[in-house]
Amino acid sequence: MPGLLRGVARTAVVAGTATAVSNRVSRRQAGRWAQQDYERQQQYEQQYPPPQYAQPQQAAPPAPAAQPAAAAHDMTAKIEQLKQLADLKAQGVLTEEEFESQKRLLLG
Repeated sequence: MPGLLRGVARTAVVAGTATAVSNRVSRRQAGRWAQQDYERQQQYEQQYPPPQYAQPQQAAPPAPAAQPAAAAHDMTAKIEQLKQLADLKAQGVLTEEEFESQKRLLLG
């Protein structure tokens, strides 16, 4: 039995040492590769600088016709919210009073 224990212990030490060495080599290689990537990126940026774009021009104010479209979108959103409130009321999540108060707040 002592011979078996000694063999198992030796195997554990060898495996642990191999793992430590492997991890150290992996970290060192990763560091080298990261350094190489960084250097390549710096060389690329020196050869091909990023383009300089002109400042965007200020757009003209929207025409007054955009207001009805915004109002229509607002009404559509209110209708969707009312449908959601009605669904919650139908599921029993909201009481009739809660539904009415939320509806008043929504329709203003």
